[in-house]
Amino acid sequence: MLLNRSAARAAIFALTAVGAAMSVLPAAAHTIIPQTALTPSGQFYTDMVGGGIGSVVVTTGGGNAANVGDPSGRNDDGFRGPIDLGYTLHFFGTDYTQFFANNNGNISFGAGISAFVPTGPTGANAPIISPWFADVDTRGAGSGVLHIRQDIPNETILTWDSVGYFNSHDDKLDSFQLVVRGPGFAVPAGEGTIGFFYKGMPWEATDTSVTGAVGFGNGAGESIVLQGSNTAGLNAVVQGRFVWFNQNLTPVPPPVTAVPEPQTMVLMLAGLAALGVATRRRARAK
Repeated sequence: MLLNRSAARAAIFALTAVGAAMSVLPAAAHTIIPQTALTPSGQFYTDMVGGGIGSVVVTTGGGNAANVGDPSGRNDDGFRGPIDLGYTLHFFGTDYTQFFANNNGNISFGAGISAFVPTGPTGANAPIISPWFADVDTRGAGSGVLHIRQDIPNETILTWDSVGYFNSHDDKLDSFQLVVRGPGFAVPAGEGTIGFFYKGMPWEATDTSVTGAVGFGNGAGESIVLQGSNTAGLNAVVQGRFVWFNQNLTPVPPPVTAVPEPQTMVLMLAGLAALGVATRRRARAK
């Protein structure tokens, strides 16, 4: 008996969940990113630098077919690649000059990923950077699509702009962005080489899965994942926040704005007041 596509996906989801529950990962291969590394913002990186989110990514129609998907960018489980980075990215001990843009909230190296059940970066079958690994489906009329921007030297920006979820749902739309920088980029203080940015994130559950995953994986079981990945409620945790990572995939603390000590503040105010009095006296003397 043949299953319809939705039933087949649901069956795969169930089997994957069982397999994940039975697998045991060595503790040394699994690193947790604390949720405290996230900084409130509510903006994309592109909102701050300007220039927009770039062009639409036309992917496969789904799965491992050639890049012959809908010109509008709408797809389910599609990917595009290999795409030239324009620089060399050192990731988990390997240098990469190309990547694959995957509709389901991640980019990968060496192969595209059409997997839709977010087993997390640990379970991905290729090296992966995942701002939001979930079952993204942009076929709904109200959904946005994946965009790419590569006009800034040594920088690649992928934006999942108000995207829906499987099966063609567009009643809730997630918006998130990935920034990747090469070694030639002059990184400002408080930023890093890889950035995850989130705006509204109202969905995580889909017709095939109930959670999302955030982080990095080497395609062979080693991973660095955000605390709470693959557990309910992660979408609310990341919503309206961002995080930068350095070359070692360690979170970068945001720059601290120095606040004057109370005594210093009093002296500053007294100085400003004295300056104002002197200015008024000079004005009357003229």
